[in-house]
Amino acid sequence: MPIHHEKLEPAPRDEKKLRRTAWILVFFAIVGGVVIFMAYERYASHANQEGRPSYVGELRYNLPVLRQDGVRVGLEELQGKVWILHSISVSQPETCALTVRVMQELARKYQDQKDVVLISMVIDPGSPEQASEQLQVAASRLGAKLPQWWMVTTEPKVLHKYLKDKCKLGMLAHQDQGKWIYDTSLVLVDRDLKLRKAVVPQRRGGPPFVTGFDFAQASSWDAKGIKTGTDRSNVREMQKLLEDTIELLRHETINP
Repeated sequence: MPIHHEKLEPAPRDEKKLRRTAWILVFFAIVGGVVIFMAYERYASHANQEGRPSYVGELRYNLPVLRQDGVRVGLEELQGKVWILHSISVSQPETCALTVRVMQELARKYQDQKDVVLISMVIDPGSPEQASEQLQVAASRLGAKLPQWWMVTTEPKVLHKYLKDKCKLGMLAHQDQGKWIYDTSLVLVDRDLKLRKAVVPQRRGGPPFVTGFDFAQASSWDAKGIKTGTDRSNVREMQKLLEDTIELLRHETINP
């Protein structure tokens, strides 16, 4: 018995219904966006009231490094401690003299605190055969003693990329006419391997100021005569801010 197929006709377009549906979708998208924004604002406001340091990334890649004692270790071994790390050139020690001085003062301040570790990452270790000796010499010159202060390095291209991409430093270390150009800022890492910056509430209200620890920039502000509003220089004000933030991180509860 033959089957007769009915010819299907497309349903007529109802422009009014289509427009109404479109406006309903737009309405819910706007409402959803506003709700999410308000929730974020409440969260940010709550976090700022607590004075919690700002979260800017994570160090989940376990970078293998050579340490000044000749041992090869992974940086994730330091999970559970608060780190302060920076880049250093052993061929141009004057380039990071200011941050080295800050590191030395931190070493004295936290010499009895096993939960604070300092890390100097050597960007120019020389040949693989020279690296271990370079680290030992640099550690001796700076007074960097284990277990508190690690002097480390690895293959330069890997280290330079790690410092820029993972540690969020402002530039890739490179040479220009034989001179090393690199970011000498200090980087702060909490006990859960998260990068953190300081949060400074504004005296006149408004959103807080979030800052890293670029002591070269602070020194340039001092040179220009820019005042801090306290009896401290910009360098000393930044160092106090760093130490205050370290204390917050030392006592912060790690979320499971």
